[in-house]
Amino acid sequence: MNPLPIVIRIPAQADYLDIVRAALYAIASKVGFSYEAIEDMKVAVTEACTNAIRHAYEERGGWIELSFLWDNHELRITIKDDGRGKEEIPTQHMTRSVLHQSPIADVTVGGLGIFLMEALMDEVHVRSENGTEVVLMKRMSRNEEMV
Repeated sequence: MNPLPIVIRIPAQADYLDIVRAALYAIASKVGFSYEAIEDMKVAVTEACTNAIRHAYEERGGWIELSFLWDNHELRITIKDDGRGKEEIPTQHMTRSVLHQSPIADVTVGGLGIFLMEALMDEVHVRSENGTEVVLMKRMSRNEEMV
């Protein structure tokens, strides 16, 4: 598959999440991810999009842009919005070590989405500057079975 990104822009509404999941399935199966890996990615991407829908725009509406990039046995999925975001997300990079230094009881209500994304993906990066950008990465294991 060509290492150019596939970009999808959807309204920030839950009604459009099935389009995102269908596109993710098509892309991930085309490059050879297993059914289980694709299902994990669908959950993580849905969570990131749901966060954008719930927190970025409130009542005024907006857009979510998704970019899928396959390169060197890794699928990089970027979810961007230009909304205001959640107050709890730091303005710097959020890394796995920052999140896992705190007990799960200290996570704010609705803050488990990042933990879920990290459990399902190989890497998760969140940046909140002029909107929010979530980058999810999944590497192909050597023993992936084609869908």
